[in-house]
Amino acid sequence: MITLSPVSSCFIEPLDVLYLRGNKLFGDPGSHGESMIPPWPSVAAGAIRSRMLADDGIDLTAFGQGRVEHPVLGTPNQPGRFAITAFQLARRHADGRVELLMAPPADLVIAKVDTKPTVRRLHPSPLAAGVCASGRLPLFPVLAEEERGKSAGGYWLSESGWRKYLDGQTPNAEDLVESGQLWRIDHRVGVGLDHEQRSAADGRLFSMQAVVMKKREHGGFDVGFVASVAGAAIPQGGLLRLGGDGRGAALHAANLTPVQPDLAALAQTGRCRIVLTSPGIFDQGWCPPGVALDHQFSLCGVQGRLVCAAVPRFETVSGWDLARREPKPAMRAVPAGSVYWLDDLKATPETLGKLAAHGLWGDPCEDASRRAEGFNRFTFAAY
Repeated sequence: MITLSPVSSCFIEPLDVLYLRGNKLFGDPGSHGESMIPPWPSVAAGAIRSRMLADDGIDLTAFGQGRVEHPVLGTPNQPGRFAITAFQLARRHADGRVELLMAPPADLVIAKVDTKPTVRRLHPSPLAAGVCASGRLPLFPVLAEEERGKSAGGYWLSESGWRKYLDGQTPNAEDLVESGQLWRIDHRVGVGLDHEQRSAADGRLFSMQAVVMKKREHGGFDVGFVASVAGAAIPQGGLLRLGGDGRGAALHAANLTPVQPDLAALAQTGRCRIVLTSPGIFDQGWCPPGVALDHQFSLCGVQGRLVCAAVPRFETVSGWDLARREPKPAMRAVPAGSVYWLDDLKATPETLGKLAAHGLWGDPCEDASRRAEGFNRFTFAAY
């Protein structure tokens, strides 16, 4: 039985450079560590939960060993009702308004035409006669172009562009924000350590990327992240240790108005898109839970037919388990921004809202730990 919990949000403002490491090893002589933006939602889950444990005076060692249970967080083996529901890049304007910044989903293609970015959409279409493909869905995402343009990356959708996208419209150039306006990369050199002698090891220099978020005095706004949590009241002030090396970040109450699709309109039209807002860890590979061999979708009271999908190549999700002091298992994940088209939709606005709040997990959940960390989250959009 799915129960809905109130959601609280905060704006996380980096106070230092951030090391937002992915799953690639580095530290060997001559190696290079890259940063990923935005990082996995598990980064926010670990930082916020550690802060909550410290605020409540919980012995972190005892909690990590499962000898102490937190009333909201539960234990490492049996998580409580705490769950990250959103973790996105954002900017805070001078008036305190927090604006979400979303990576373009997989069904949007940004190209440069006469040096100006142009946004185009993929549309579900049947293959032309005589054309064969290995996909098993009835429709394929097709980009119809009158003229070719060079694909361009490094853009983010502003909140106005994200609202247009959820309503089924195509954002325009004014709805795009370049990465260079939000952060810059600072390349830094690290020194490998000799753990036996506790000193620098000879010949073990490596490089890594540090992310420097723009501040208000340089760009008119502060760039950071928005984190939303269900099942717990998260702190609205103070500090966090965020990312690699535990760099400092400040917590602020978020003056945030969530951008929501019109669920009543989706239920009435009988079709919708499912857009992943965090990586999806699915038992069926690229296919979300609830989809049968005949493409019929049924999950948490929502039924429909999966007719098309735009899914980029898999990524690998891992991380470091602070409680157990060991690496987390590496898992293959569908990237955030993947899009699934459903028709023959049979649902009410209430059941659509409950599914969106629950995430793409079964009932009972297949992996309570990863659900608490914010994976398999999505939003509905018009089709």
